[in-house]
Amino acid sequence: MLPMDTLPDAPDAAPFGMLAGVRVLDLTTSVAGPYASQLLGDFGADVIKVERPGHGDDARAWGPPFLNGESLWFLSVNRNKRSLTLDYTRPEGRAILFDLARHADVVVVNMVQRTQDKLGISYETLSAVKPELIVASITGFGLKGKRADLPCYDLIAEGYSGVMDLTGEPDTPPQKVGTPAADMLAGQDAALAVCAALLERARTGRGRKIDVSLVESMTRFMTPRVATYLGSGELPRRSGGRDSVIAVYQVFDTADRPMTVGLGNDGIWRRFCTALGQPDWAAEPRYGSNAHRREARPEIVAGIQERLRARPRAEWLALLAEAKVPAGPINRLDEVAADPDLLERGLFYALPHGADGGSCPQVNLGIHVDGAPAAPRLPPPRLGEHTRAILGELVGCAETDLASLSAAGII
Repeated sequence: MLPMDTLPDAPDAAPFGMLAGVRVLDLTTSVAGPYASQLLGDFGADVIKVERPGHGDDARAWGPPFLNGESLWFLSVNRNKRSLTLDYTRPEGRAILFDLARHADVVVVNMVQRTQDKLGISYETLSAVKPELIVASITGFGLKGKRADLPCYDLIAEGYSGVMDLTGEPDTPPQKVGTPAADMLAGQDAALAVCAALLERARTGRGRKIDVSLVESMTRFMTPRVATYLGSGELPRRSGGRDSVIAVYQVFDTADRPMTVGLGNDGIWRRFCTALGQPDWAAEPRYGSNAHRREARPEIVAGIQERLRARPRAEWLALLAEAKVPAGPINRLDEVAADPDLLERGLFYALPHGADGGSCPQVNLGIHVDGAPAAPRLPPPRLGEHTRAILGELVGCAETDLASLSAAGII
């Protein structure tokens, strides 16, 4: 049995409709761009995923593991979309793309400016087709600058941003974050910028050229670290999760499994000391403020560690929860997927997918509106699944036209 087989069905709620009536052409592949358009689709936009005939999104080939022949990476960031295959490198295909753009509000691309210009899908070209279009570009380094033409993936962006240098134990090499963080952040940034541009366009009728880069999104994620360095000159180093600003903010061992503890203010510190059975620490003047505790950090951490090793993690978590002290486990992914609170809030579910009655796992939006989680409208599409329906609906292609385009390899 797969872990997916234990997932609940999709939330029994109405799909979000805040972006209903907004049409998005998604020309992207991989993770960042598809995640941006999935977010827009989750909020109600009609997302048309334009893919290369025969090949499709690069992520369709990312595996193993595959589920029923489909990449789980692809399935994770492509719900609430319709797939249309179109070779717009050829004049006939580009003409169809322009027809689709006339019916769209937003176009999302993840190619550098030079490639956009070559293919005729830049903001400058598309805005001539429809001036009020919003065109969002997601690239590694942005559309301008000395590095604008360089290729980039999440790993490269994480290295540029400084996050890898600060991730890991002090005596270990730099480490990548355990998820494609730069991709996901850039996709979220693009979706946010598109929503802001749509709001402005409702007032002004004006289109926008949006430029999002993986490196800048990931670097912005580092804001507290970068700003602290710029203002103090203190260069932070890898600390293994032991924060350099809050005196006690790290992983501790217990009698069985490790746990996290974060003591962000004096009140939490005092409640923690009481729960730990060390009320005298709370009254100790040398530990009276975070600044004092930072000075005494080695002895405080050693004392806490000695106490926590005396009892199992579950007992400590129960005690600290009762004392309103921030603490938690370090979950494996199987424990995350089985978290009853997350399941109850509709974060994980199985979505019917495929003609054989199968299903695919999904991680929900994680945003509740009016007390309800998002519910899906469409499963991740099969390659070209909606080509004929979309071209008939928006471009007016008759069956004979579709047959000719298919025979020529345009769709």
